[in-house]
Amino acid sequence: MTVEIDWSLLGPPLAAGFLIVVTHVALGREVLRRGIIFIDLTIAQVAALGVIVAGSLGLGEIFWGVQTLAVSAALVVAALLSWTERRWPHLQEAFIGSLYVISASVALLLLANDPHGAEAFNTLLSGQLLWVTYKQIIPVSLLYTGILIAWWLWGDRLKSLFYFLFALLVTASVQLVGVFLVFATLILPALGICRTTRGGAVFVGYGVGAISYIAGLWHSFAFDIPAGPMVVCLLAFFSVVVFFLFTPGESGDSAPS
Repeated sequence: MTVEIDWSLLGPPLAAGFLIVVTHVALGREVLRRGIIFIDLTIAQVAALGVIVAGSLGLGEIFWGVQTLAVSAALVVAALLSWTERRWPHLQEAFIGSLYVISASVALLLLANDPHGAEAFNTLLSGQLLWVTYKQIIPVSLLYTGILIAWWLWGDRLKSLFYFLFALLVTASVQLVGVFLVFATLILPALGICRTTRGGAVFVGYGVGAISYIAGLWHSFAFDIPAGPMVVCLLAFFSVVVFFLFTPGESGDSAPS
């Protein structure tokens, strides 16, 4: 089957996907190392709740109004989780899961009387990757660049601020690609490379992410299927392949410290 690709349409989604991959795969290894697998799902859902609250207050069309509420909600949860990690580390996963359920429930209540509520909630979960524009990507890319450079240069010193950096990252990401793709890009490639401690393993993770976004967007365009869920499925497939390519003899920590 030959499909004519309209790169003017796929250019922005691919650029967004590559930005997500470059930032999320690196931080995904830190998430695995800490054993807080569902933190991104929770912070993404809380950021989405901030977007919904902005819409409920009539600020949905005001960019800075939406961003202020989304970032504020994510940072409050980041501060709370940073505190609970110090006080009750053995309960951290329970707190993270509970916050996800509570924030999702509040979001559903706020959208209950909105005739477009189900559509809005679905968009925040699965995203609208095909409709991302360069205008949306530019400010996010500046934020990502700053976070990524800081993490690579001063990662050890910034680990105490991990939750706050993570909240900023995820808040921007969820508005680009949705909750599901944020979680999948962060965790699945990191799982794929978790059985090796080789220094270049992160680049294998980048490859998994890049191939998944390229193939997912192509299949979405060619067969008229949702881009987000297709990319998630391919991330899962390629991550499983990579996971079994690494032999048990290479086994090590799930992520570098």
